[in-house]
Amino acid sequence: MPSDPLILAFDTSAAHCAAALLRGDSILVSRTESMSRGQAERLMPLLQEVLAEAGCTWRDLTAIGVGIGPGNFTGIRISVSAARGLALGLGIPAVGVSGFDALAEIGDGLPAIRAPREQVYVMLPGQDPALMAQKQAESLGRLILNDDADAQVRAIVRLAAQNWQSVSTPPAPLYVRPADAAPSKDTPPVLLDG
Repeated sequence: MPSDPLILAFDTSAAHCAAALLRGDSILVSRTESMSRGQAERLMPLLQEVLAEAGCTWRDLTAIGVGIGPGNFTGIRISVSAARGLALGLGIPAVGVSGFDALAEIGDGLPAIRAPREQVYVMLPGQDPALMAQKQAESLGRLILNDDADAQVRAIVRLAAQNWQSVSTPPAPLYVRPADAAPSKDTPPVLLDG
């Protein structure tokens, strides 16, 4: 068995399902599928296909990397939950990687993650992540947008490979704003004992 760590990373924080497998410094397999819905159903089969294509199994993995957002609320929950479950079941660490960190690995400029209504999530140096109009963000300088899911998942797997030995807590979602869905304001029905 090769001594280089084998890291599987994935991301469903936008309208895609993306995965990459890295051994040492080499990406063995990288796969991205565009989809606005269905990431929960597609993620595990996609990961299995990536492992099979590289001739690996779940037990060969050293660590898991996962995109923690910001982005699509449900997509982030899908990936982070899957990463935490796999890490627990396999007894390996899971490393959360923010979209900002992944985009910063891709190029120079201000990492910006697309949001609804022509807005973007940005994180200015020394500040908390924020949601702002894309035009406002563009006025701050060159944006690195999350338009290339393959480049992003490749950056996630590389960052996870750099940090898996020092991770001490499970990955957690990075939400900048609350979910669009809200609990019903209707009075719940009365339950009758019968």
